[in-house]
Amino acid sequence: MQIEIVLAGFGGQGIMFAGQVLSYAAMETGKEVTWIPSYGPEMRGGTANCTVVIADEEIGSPLVKNPPVALVMNLPSLDKYEPLMRPGGTLVVNSSMVDRSVRREDITAIYIPANEIAEEIGDKRLANMVAVGALLTAVSVLKTEDIEATLNAHMPGRHKHLLPKNIEAIRKGYAYAQAHTVAAKA
Repeated sequence: MQIEIVLAGFGGQGIMFAGQVLSYAAMETGKEVTWIPSYGPEMRGGTANCTVVIADEEIGSPLVKNPPVALVMNLPSLDKYEPLMRPGGTLVVNSSMVDRSVRREDITAIYIPANEIAEEIGDKRLANMVAVGALLTAVSVLKTEDIEATLNAHMPGRHKHLLPKNIEAIRKGYAYAQAHTVAAKA
């Protein structure tokens, strides 16, 4: 088993943190993992993406050209990664920041209003964890409990007070995605 994931958005949306959380969770469940960040020239507001590869065996290459799974947090990321998706793959779209539908009919689309759900929880910075929760519906090798345990183990002490809200965000994203997935038309 090997699953390749691309996460993309603007700098400041928590893309790198989301990728790291997925990577740590996979490591803690005994999987082989690679995580590669990529930043645009700007700090906040510029492009940011990362790739996460999770496997049962040693990973031959950390590069991902045609991801079977992707999470896009903004329109430029959708425009970039939708054409690259592997047929039959799953694309998680932050519908709070994307004003169009996925055009391809050979992939599954999961639309998640991550920003709105995060604001309902009480912190707009949780949009990345809402989106990760939605992503977990497409990544069967990780469960919400794995991500929650990873956050608990790796969250710095000064941020531990944020743990309950992060867990709530993951669970709400997962539940929303389960109820609102649009399957590929094959």
